Amino acid sequence: MRKGGRVVVAGDGQVSLGQTVIKPNARKVRRIGAPGPDGTAGVIGGFAGSTADAFTLFERLEAKLERYPGQLTRAAVELAKDWRQDRYLRRLEAMMIVADRDVTLILTGTGDVLEPNDGIAAIGSGGNYALAAARALADSPHDAETIARRAMRIAADICVYTNDQLTGEVIG
Repeated sequence: MRKGGRVVVAGDGQVSLGQTVIKPNARKVRRIGAPGPDGTAGVIGGFAGSTADAFTLFERLEAKLERYPGQLTRAAVELAKDWRQDRYLRRLEAMMIVADRDVTLILTGTGDVLEPNDGIAAIGSGGNYALAAARALADSPHDAETIARRAMRIAADICVYTNDQLTGEVIG
């Protein structure tokens, strides 16, 4: 969620295996790479899908950001190319949302690097519910963090694969 010069990535804590909750308090959102010039996170990201696969992708993205510092879009495109072309990476089952001060991107294993046109993005089983809620709240007087948290709580109320154990990271 982008609003008022702030960027927020929020995530729930539920890790499911089929119909079983394996872990209710996973941390699916984290800071990536070196801090920005103001000391805050230079890039923040969240994932949906396989936890181990997502951590592999976070590590790969961090390496790309080291190679292309301050160029999130370039690093994401390079990761997406590797993800699509590398035989090992192609088997990874996860999606990511990554953001810096300037851009928010959704990364998928099919090679997509998508920038939402309204600054609102969501992934995962409860993603469409959270996306709809955030869009409905976007014009409200609430700040980006409040909107992101409320949208996630709405998704958790609807989707059985999403819970209300929220974590988040903020830039700005």
